[in-house]
Amino acid sequence: MNRTDALQKLLTERIVILDGAMGTMIQGHKLDEAGYRGARFKDFARDVKGNNDLLTLTQPAIIREIHAQYFAAGADVIETNTFNSTRIAQADYAMEELVHELNVEAAKLARAVADEFEATDGAPRFVAGTLGPTNRTASISPDVNDPGFRNVTFDELVVTYTEAIDGLVNGGVDLLLVETIFDTLNAKAALFAIDQYFADHNVKLPIIISGTITDASGRTLSGQ
Repeated sequence: MNRTDALQKLLTERIVILDGAMGTMIQGHKLDEAGYRGARFKDFARDVKGNNDLLTLTQPAIIREIHAQYFAAGADVIETNTFNSTRIAQADYAMEELVHELNVEAAKLARAVADEFEATDGAPRFVAGTLGPTNRTASISPDVNDPGFRNVTFDELVVTYTEAIDGLVNGGVDLLLVETIFDTLNAKAALFAIDQYFADHNVKLPIIISGTITDASGRTLSGQ
C-alpha cells in the first residue's frame, strides 16, 4: 500500500491528528542572533533572527526534537518547517537562493523523524509539505492611496510556489499543505502551481488547504 492509500484508509477509520504550531515551539528555545546563524551563516551580511525556516539548516536538532515531540504526543501528520520557504518570503533576509535547499532539507528531516516513529510501532506517520501564504497578498493593495496597486502578481506567486513544491516533493513529503491562507487568490496560485507540477512530473499527492479567518463574520483578510 502506498502512502497516499494508507492516509486515505486511515481517514476512513478515524480522525487523523495534525501537529501543532512550529513557531511557538521554536520561540521556547529563546535563540539569539548567533543561534539562528549557526556556523554556516556566522558572517552573513543581514540579521537573520526570526527566520525560523533557516533553523532547518543551522539548528536541525531543534527542529527534529519539535517534530518528535508532536509524534510522541499522538500526531499522525507533521508539517515541514517551511512556512516561509518561498523566494518571496525569504527576500526579507536576502536568502532567496536557499529556498530549494530549505524545502528539500526540511522535508528530509521530517521524513526521517516520521520513519523513526513508524518503525517503533508500525503505525503510519505522514509528512505534510507546508506552503505558507507568503508575506504578500494578490488581492489587496498595500498602499491605501493606490487601491489598484499590487506588490505581487498571480504569475509571480505560481513561480515561487513551484520552486517550493519541487523541493518538498524531492525531499519526500506525503502530501502538500497550502497553509494559513488569508487571500484566496494566493491559494489559487498555489493550487495552480501544484496541479501544473503534478502534471509535468507525473506525480500526485493529497492536498490540504487551511484558511485564516480574521473576523467574527467568518471572512479572510481579503474579504472572502
